[in-house]
Amino acid sequence: MFIGEYHYNLDDKNRIFIPNDFKNEIGSQLIINRGIESCLYIYTIDEWSKIVNKLNNLSFTKKKNREFNRMFMSGAFKKDLDSKGRITLDKVLLEHSLLDKECVIIGVGERIEIWSKNEWNKYYEDKKESLDQISEEIELDY
Repeated sequence: MFIGEYHYNLDDKNRIFIPNDFKNEIGSQLIINRGIESCLYIYTIDEWSKIVNKLNNLSFTKKKNREFNRMFMSGAFKKDLDSKGRITLDKVLLEHSLLDKECVIIGVGERIEIWSKNEWNKYYEDKKESLDQISEEIELDY
């Protein structure tokens, strides 16, 4: 499980550190993908396999399923962590996520998200005011 918020900078070669707290769970390889919002998603290989299996079970005869699969899967890259615990971000991922220098890495349960600091701050400020309302609409069994 990935939790927490971490602040890192992209280096001149578009590499970013994966937080130490996350490295052990990830292993030596990961999948990084365009997120649904203007961020990036990182999955372990095992978690990515589960997602792919679910997507493969969607009916390919439905246009929305095909469109989602194309958009979601085309933005995925398999990456190896280097000896310092960094990954290199491809141009397509940088463009999608609006990443520049300052980044925020957050744990979101089964995945990690990477946001540009500016985009994360905008998102957080927008959502924190409505957290009470959002929480009312979610049913959790404790």
